[in-house]
Amino acid sequence: MSSEDEIYSTMFSSLKHPARRKILRMLSEKPLTFSQMLEALDISSSHLTYHLESLGELLSKTEDGKYRLSSFGEASVNTMKKVEEAPITRSKRLSALPLRWKTLFAFLIVGMILLASLSTVQYVSLNQMAATQDDLQATLNQVNTENQQLLSWGAGTDKAVVFIRDVAQIDITQYHATLLSDTVEYRSDLGGVLEEVLKYSLISSQSRIDIVLRYRNNHFSRYQLYLDEGTPIYSQPQSTDPVTALKGLIERYQNYTNEAYLVDMSNIMAQATVESNGTIVNQTKFQISGSPNNQEVLLMYVENGVDFSAKSLRAVYQNGLLTEFTDGWYLLTVGSTEVNVDSQQAIQIALDAVEDFSWEADETEISEFNVVEGDATAQFIPHPREDASLDLVPYWYVTLPLDKVYPDQVNRITVGVWADTGEVANIQAIRG
Repeated sequence: MSSEDEIYSTMFSSLKHPARRKILRMLSEKPLTFSQMLEALDISSSHLTYHLESLGELLSKTEDGKYRLSSFGEASVNTMKKVEEAPITRSKRLSALPLRWKTLFAFLIVGMILLASLSTVQYVSLNQMAATQDDLQATLNQVNTENQQLLSWGAGTDKAVVFIRDVAQIDITQYHATLLSDTVEYRSDLGGVLEEVLKYSLISSQSRIDIVLRYRNNHFSRYQLYLDEGTPIYSQPQSTDPVTALKGLIERYQNYTNEAYLVDMSNIMAQATVESNGTIVNQTKFQISGSPNNQEVLLMYVENGVDFSAKSLRAVYQNGLLTEFTDGWYLLTVGSTEVNVDSQQAIQIALDAVEDFSWEADETEISEFNVVEGDATAQFIPHPREDASLDLVPYWYVTLPLDKVYPDQVNRITVGVWADTGEVANIQAIRG
């Protein structure tokens, strides 16, 4: 089956199912989380997962994990609207006819009228379906043209397969691999960066895994492994020590990208041990944290004593398996290193800021709530001040727990505070 046939199959099978039509309608209004859709649909999580998987390329995900319509999904919703708005042809109610001795003649007349009405309905319906399919075909052609243009500028599947095989060392010869999706878009919130996300399903007799790869401006950005069943099959033995594992990973990644900054990373890792945790060499800090079953290893940029965790190489190992590897070093730059607000000051600024804060739940404004001040936390996470910038600025992410769960399942409020100016960047009600 061709890619176009698969898209048609997904779209029409989705439009036939009332639950999937409802999901498409909901997402046409705004992106939603899994839990938000689960609550609105009142179905089991396994059924919702099945429907979301069945929708396939009609959906995509936002950076914060919410589901949204892809360009194909939008085309499907447009098709739904055209069908639903089509006029319904109703047959006229036949007036009663005298029966008596004309019964047979009356039955013949009624039959002819019914047949004529049915033919008219079928004719109108077929014309409407033909017009709708023509519109759908035109929309699909336009979407395909735009997507093909974007894909031609993306990293491509070959580059992704090489990463999986040579850097992650997954033995792809042991798997049946399926490319589930390949989406490309411009990220206006990252200065117009071209972002491509590829999702693969790898199935063998021993294991089943999903792999998601992200590229930004044709440069590797993130690798994620989701273990569904069994244990991944590797082409080479994998070290269970995260420091040793990261040394080999960076060497392979350097061969993959040939980036100059990875030479310094390799030299730092050559001397790194668990005991050297927190050491800084050439403005690069080596840091390892977490539990034995879930360890994070960072090589992050440091300037004037400020840790820029987003500008880093980051690896996450769960039970000895590499489940995530991210490179933010090549893309992000430092815009400021000035820190005039410490964590306690940031928390106080946040507490003051939420005094006048409110949110809406079921068309009701919620402004009366209580913050558990003693449990407030502030996390230092520099990030861009402007939506379209790649320059990192010192920033506090303050979390204020509430004393109970409030309407719309809100159990905490988060406040962003710029560490250089003390200004509040944003306030959000967070659902548990």
